[in-house]
Amino acid sequence: QVQLVESGGGLVQAGGSLRLSCAASGGIFSRYAIMGWGRQAPGKQRELVATITGGGGTNYADSVKGRFTISRDNNKNTVYLQMNNLKPEDTAVYYCNAVEVPYNYWGQGTQVTVSS
Repeated sequence: QVQLVESGGGLVQAGGSLRLSCAASGGIFSRYAIMGWGRQAPGKQRELVATITGGGGTNYADSVKGRFTISRDNNKNTVYLQMNNLKPEDTAVYYCNAVEVPYNYWGQGTQVTVSS
């Protein structure tokens, strides 16, 4: 059974930093899996903000480019999201995502709140 467990969320002031972690289990963390982070703010649709391939290739949403960095540790089956220069508009529930066609998994999420 695939499980994605996020941690590291919290309350931070604007301009601050947080590092999210996602521990994957159940055989999803293969070199074929694309890992990512999405977020959903109240009243908005969930958006994917960062992805990383098994080979380390990354992609970012324009809204976080230059501020967020995604990385993965294949030995620990863990993916990270380093978030710097946080803004109030980054406030959302952040979800870990794993895609290995045809499967698409989401974690339960961790709250990130950025105060102004």
